[in-house]
Formats: sequence, structure tokens, C-alpha cells
Amino acid sequence: MRPENNNKIKPQIEKKWGEILESEFSSPYFHELKQFLIHEKQHQTVFPPGKLIFNAFNLTPFDEVKVVVLGQDPYHNVGQAHGLCFSVLDGVPHPKSLINIFKELRQDVNVSIPQSGNLEKWAKQGVLLLNAILTVRAHQAGSHRQKGWEKFTDAAIQAISTHKQNVVFLLWGNYAQAKESLIDKSKHLILKTVHPSPLSASRGFFGCKHFSKTNHYLIQTGQKPIDWDLTT
Repeated sequence: MRPENNNKIKPQIEKKWGEILESEFSSPYFHELKQFLIHEKQHQTVFPPGKLIFNAFNLTPFDEVKVVVLGQDPYHNVGQAHGLCFSVLDGVPHPKSLINIFKELRQDVNVSIPQSGNLEKWAKQGVLLLNAILTVRAHQAGSHRQKGWEKFTDAAIQAISTHKQNVVFLLWGNYAQAKESLIDKSKHLILKTVHPSPLSASRGFFGCKHFSKTNHYLIQTGQKPIDWDLTT
């Protein structure tokens, strides 16, 4: 294959997502993003591994999305990021924001704090755990900002808003709440609070009851609630 044709190769992403986001993959900005990532990987360590960049989309197919949790960019230390916002692989210590998520989960829906911080069980039930930026340079938070990922994930959020109904969007913190304008409030539920970071969690994240409110809305709209319990 000639090198220029590589730009036409779509990432490995769930079929319906690939169709929905077709125009993004073929756009000039995405081509520039790919070139940036190729260069980064030649000179830096980038997280998550390439095969996991679109993990959120692959674990939560478009047709199955019921809940969207928006994060900012991946964890930037070794072994943490695996393509799902706030989630870490089995055996990795829980980051502080995730600890606070689990504390609120226990208080809200009375489930035990799990040993593993892996949130794949949620993803497989229709919870899209989406970072706005899908890659990061090792040990440099925010290092892949404004390279194109935000435009891509904004398109994904807009696609959910446009083509689906009765999705719950959990917007935690100012960064996530800036995405509210992309969502049609007449069709979906938006729940907002501060970020679960230790810097802000005590100012409204604790006690927000977003997990029970999400399930109440899903049941009201004829959908199956999320089993938030990660210990089973």
C-alpha cells in the first residue's frame, strides 16, 4: 500500500460509531491529528496504548448508549489509562477522583467500594465513559489538548444528542459542563455538579446522588437501570 493511502484507513472502532463519525475520520483536522500522534509516538510515550484509544466506543456501541460520563484527558502515569474516563485497569491504585466517585456511589446506592477501579462493567451496560481528549503524553497532563480530539469528541456528543433519545449526561466540573451546549435538553437528561477531584468534591459532588437519579430516569423512560455495583 502506498503511504498516502494510510490516511484513508479508519481507526478500529465499533461499526455504528464508525458510520456516525465517518465525516470526522476523513476530515483535514483528523488527518493532522493522526500525523501529530505518529510523531508523538516516535519521540514520546503516549497513553493509552493505540489499541485502546477508542476503547470507550468499542465497549459501548452507539446503539447501546444510555448514559454519558464526560472526562477531560487520560490518566498520564504508567499503566493507568485504558480508554475509559476515570477508570484504571485491575491492580492499579485508585486515583483520588475515582476514590471520591466510589464514596458517592456507596452513599447514594449503598454498594461497597470495589477493589478494582476498572469501570468496564459500566461501559458494557451502556455507560459511555468518554474523555474529551483521547490521548496524552506520559506524565504531562493536558499535553494533547487542542490537537483535534476535542472536535472529534464534540462530534460524538452531538451525534448522541441528535440521533438518540433519553440519554443521561453526567457533567462533572466546569470542563464537562462546557459541553452542555452540544446537548438537546428537550430529549435528554443533564445532571451537573462539581468535579470529583479532592479539590472540589466536598462542594457538591458528595451528595449529588447522580447514580440513583440516573437509574430513576432510565426506569421512567422504559430503559434498564445500570447495575453500579462493581464488586459482583
